[in-house]
Amino acid sequence: MTLAKHALVFELNIYKSLLRWLLRRPSIPADFEPVGYAQLATPMMALWIFGSALELPLVHVLVPWHGLRISLLVIGVWGLLWMLGALAGLRSYPHLLGHDTLRIRNGATHDIAVPWEAIAHVATQDRSLPSSMWVLQQQQTEQGTHLNVAVSGRVNVHLTFRHQLRLSTKKGDMLVTGISLWVDEPREVAPRIRRHAESRASRN
Repeated sequence: MTLAKHALVFELNIYKSLLRWLLRRPSIPADFEPVGYAQLATPMMALWIFGSALELPLVHVLVPWHGLRISLLVIGVWGLLWMLGALAGLRSYPHLLGHDTLRIRNGATHDIAVPWEAIAHVATQDRSLPSSMWVLQQQQTEQGTHLNVAVSGRVNVHLTFRHQLRLSTKKGDMLVTGISLWVDEPREVAPRIRRHAESRASRN
């Protein structure tokens, strides 16, 4: 039941993202600055979308059995909408720099809030992770558990916390010592994150 619930929520998020994209209404609350992360995944997803779209007329022409042809067309349209929605999610739900928190997102599914005062260090380095399938990937270090929020199995901005921090994720609460994410322009974004963190730390 839990797996079915997660699958249903994920499916609904796909269509919600697609609707936002078509209406050009990205999820950016007031007083938040958006940070994009879709550029890395866009070319590969565009190829998959093109291939799926190309399959639809081919199935109609090449499959002679009416019942099978209709079934394949339905599956093909569903797959095409699913991939369009996945790409739309990356573009419609950017990371967010807010007054109190950094919200690290991946589509409509993942949204992890990190308070600025928890961030001690910010670094940039393009790093590949063991899997390109999973968004949330934990990594054990000498300091403790580090959480990666990946795009296509990669991260390029790395945050170290002042102390272990409990973060709320789609996989449940996680106690971590740092978090990494992917952004389109790390050299521009990392200083912005650093300024927010230092400004909040100076007030405290």
